[in-house]
Order: sequence, then C-alpha cells, then structure tokens
Amino acid sequence: MKLCVLFPGIGYHCEKPLLYYPAKLAKSKGYDVIPLKFSGFDNSAKGNEEKMSRAAGHAIALAAEQLSDIDFSQYEKVVFIGKSIGTIACLAYRETSGVNASCILLTPLEMTFDSLSHRCTAFHGTADQWAETEAIRKLCRKHLVPLHEYENANHSLETGDTFTDIRTVLDVTEKIAELL
Repeated sequence: MKLCVLFPGIGYHCEKPLLYYPAKLAKSKGYDVIPLKFSGFDNSAKGNEEKMSRAAGHAIALAAEQLSDIDFSQYEKVVFIGKSIGTIACLAYRETSGVNASCILLTPLEMTFDSLSHRCTAFHGTADQWAETEAIRKLCRKHLVPLHEYENANHSLETGDTFTDIRTVLDVTEKIAELL
C-alpha cells in the first residue's frame, strides 16, 4: 500500500492544478490520497515574519489534527506533497510524527527549510512573490534538495501565458510521476 498526502497553501487548495493533477496521478498509480483542507489563515501574512510564523503553526496544527487517525505503518511508501505554507507543514509534520515520507515541495518558502529537508525535491518560479529565488537556490544547495525552476513563473508557477502555464503543470506532473 502507498499513501500520498496533499498539504495545500493559504489560498491554494487541493483542487488547483499543482495539487489536483499530482493527486489524480497518484491515484492512478495505486496510492491512497488524502487531500488536507486548510482554512482560517490571516491573509495579510505575506512579508510579515511573525504572521507567517503563526500561519505556519496553524497549518502544522491543522495537518496534525487531520492526520491523527492515520496508521502510517500500514503503508510501504508515503509521499507528502506540499504547496507554499503546506511545504512547511509537511516537513514539520514529518519531523515531529516520525513518518518515513519523501516530500515534494511546490513553491517552498524560506521557512520551509527550518525543518529537516532530506528526501525532498523542490519546484520554484523565478518570479515568486513569496520567496526570493536566490534564497531558495541557496537553501536547496545547502540542504541538497534538487530544485526545478520555472522562468518568470509566480507563486502558483504561472506566467500569465496560458500555454506556458499548461506546459509547466505538465512538466511538474511528469517530474512528480518519476518521484512517485
């Protein structure tokens, strides 16, 4: 048995492309899929370290609550896919729960790397308004996290050009297929 848990972002729920298609893919590969639901965030957290720290704590608490009844020991493979604040929650949850999961970090934040980041792969847009590209590059190098970059893509890995954005979602999903 295999399990894939989706950790959404503040405004990026599991029905949006970067989480929806990997979930569909994981199901097709025989994974049980658990899409977490996050809500109750302060929407003015961007750029405010204290508010971001509170938001991260809230996301971690929501994840722990929603995963409290899951028996991870029944799965031979566990993959966590986090988006934005969900990348912080998935790594922190993995660390505190001791779940042996690999992690896919979609548009991680700098705070993401406050937790152990072994067995991770990251995806980042160079126009991400929530995370500075050079900082993410340095953190990924420091923690030996493979990084896939998308030129001129924002925090949703979108550029504003529909066909470029579709190709990006396809590329991300193909790379995730290899990780699953």
